Amino acid sequence: MILRDRVAIVTGAGSGIGQAGAAILAREGAHVIVADQNAQSAANTVDRISRAGGNAEPMVVDVTDDHALEAGISSIITRHRRIDILHNHAGAQVAGDLEQVAVEGFDRSWSLNVRAHFMAARMVMPVMKAAGRGVILNTSSSSGVLYDREMIAYTTTKHAVIAMTRQMAGDYAKFGIRVNALCPGWVDTPFNEPFIGQMGGRDAIEAYVRQQVPLGRWASVDEIAESILFLVSDRSSYITGQALVVDGGETVV
Repeated sequence: MILRDRVAIVTGAGSGIGQAGAAILAREGAHVIVADQNAQSAANTVDRISRAGGNAEPMVVDVTDDHALEAGISSIITRHRRIDILHNHAGAQVAGDLEQVAVEGFDRSWSLNVRAHFMAARMVMPVMKAAGRGVILNTSSSSGVLYDREMIAYTTTKHAVIAMTRQMAGDYAKFGIRVNALCPGWVDTPFNEPFIGQMGGRDAIEAYVRQQVPLGRWASVDEIAESILFLVSDRSSYITGQALVVDGGETVV
């Protein structure tokens, strides 16, 4: 178990990639704090981990609520005396081009996709610095490195996550803290519903994936989870400030 005795927070861990990531960290020995705004979703992930023999606890929190997030993280530090891994995964996809997207949607995207990552990292940094080690993984997207049709709020925030990740990595490497970004491509989860609707339905998105992705298919959440494990474990001990694109080759065409 390559994460034995480590304490990990995973936000947005109630479903999809976040759930798969939390499960694989627990499988490798981490005690996982399953953070999600939906209590039932968080409980389901904790139950899945427990049934597989892992250790986890729920943290029901809206990560855009600074006070609630700070209270949750402070409680973890008080009880566990450490935070070794923070995976900032919670995010939202809001469709629309410059003229179509609701301003409120753009603001919500920024608050959840960027600012919440910033705040959580800010809150865990003192305990990581004191320990002289730690890993922060911020979820960006393949949309953070390329153009994504009529998705200005999403692409803007996901590009910003990569810039923020590099800045954090440069500033905090001297404290033994690594910071990287994960950039998933097409993963078949309900998260994609806004883009699927914009594309014209399921048949249209399936054709799009077959055409645009050289491997010709979606990724599974378990495939993305393997990349998460790599980035938060000592297997990537000399990697910081990088954006790992896991997209079946889409960004090379």
